Amino acid sequence: MTRRQHFVVILILGALSTIGPFSIDMYLPAFPAIARDLHVSIAQVQLSLTSYFIGIAAGQLLYGPLIDRFGRKKPLYAGLLVYLLATFGCATAGSIELLIGMRLLQALGGCVGLVAAQALVRDLFPVGKIASVFSLLTLVIAVSPMIAPTLGGYATVAFGWHAIFLILAGITVLMLLAIHYFLPNGRPADASLSLRPQAVMGSFLTVLRQPQFLTYALAGGIATSAPFAYIAGSPDVLMNIYHVSAQQYGWIFSFLAIAIIAPNQLNHLLLKRFTSAQLVYAAVVYQTIMGSLLVLGVWAGWFGAVGLIAMLFLFLCGQGLIAPNASALSMAPFERHAGSAAALMGSFRMAFGAVASGTVSALHNNTALPMVGTMLACVVAGLAILLLGQSSIRRYSHQHA
Repeated sequence: MTRRQHFVVILILGALSTIGPFSIDMYLPAFPAIARDLHVSIAQVQLSLTSYFIGIAAGQLLYGPLIDRFGRKKPLYAGLLVYLLATFGCATAGSIELLIGMRLLQALGGCVGLVAAQALVRDLFPVGKIASVFSLLTLVIAVSPMIAPTLGGYATVAFGWHAIFLILAGITVLMLLAIHYFLPNGRPADASLSLRPQAVMGSFLTVLRQPQFLTYALAGGIATSAPFAYIAGSPDVLMNIYHVSAQQYGWIFSFLAIAIIAPNQLNHLLLKRFTSAQLVYAAVVYQTIMGSLLVLGVWAGWFGAVGLIAMLFLFLCGQGLIAPNASALSMAPFERHAGSAAALMGSFRMAFGAVASGTVSALHNNTALPMVGTMLACVVAGLAILLLGQSSIRRYSHQHA
């Protein structure tokens, strides 16, 4: 693969991975407008975010076996077409119930991008380069929150919230063209893999029996669900409690995305001196400390808007190290079952994200405590799983040495 091809492939894989972030971040500034237009509360609008997370978590389990059985591109085309149709459904939704349902369907289609991108990384790059490639993908993903909410905020003010979904549909059409003309096929279809429920479950069980996968997929998944609590709670906290405008919220969200981008780029250098396992552990410990200070400060009333944004920035810095390294450690043991491993890993992450966002909505009390408390709970749980999983990994390594 030439350097130019390498760049194009990374760009397309990154774009596939940003389907979820764009679908989530772009409509966040529109929450108050959606609530007014559909005559519902912010908490009810937040449920359309929760339904999206549920759809991603469930859909990835479907696409994992499909991309192993039929190759990477056919399921990718099918899923993106479902996403495209559901996106038009969101644009024309006249009730919150319909919007929640269309968001669920939108996620079921769009999540194919996450599974296919991670499986293609395993297909197209050597094991030793996986963590670095995931760092580059995380960079592309991290740039999307700098663009999506700002674009969404201005689109909402200029054209109304329905325009956001029309923009997403246009982006999807361009993505389909790029996949068709420029993306390699990756690992070919494997006709020996059955799609019967028993065989599919067997493939998932093969992946789940690997302690390294289970430890880092669970610990990384729940730790990286902390930003989902932030995503669900920040529109209400910043726009309704601290009274920033939709455009200002977009810029704040963009600024906080730098907290993920900067450490993500530092990850390339850190991997020359430290292992991925060491970096994941250090980042989760760091976030536990910062999350504790964040909760204490909100509870004690120490922070104004600027102080809260600063603490959120410091907390989110850990995500740039957790996500790529946990993903690399989860995927490294697999080749034949890479699709199933990617599906399970992504499903865990989005299932935890759905729980985190749903918790923020359920605990809504017109303060920032539900948001920051859920963020802290996510990283504490991730740290506990990481510590417990280390002994299982060591025992497994000794038994198979």
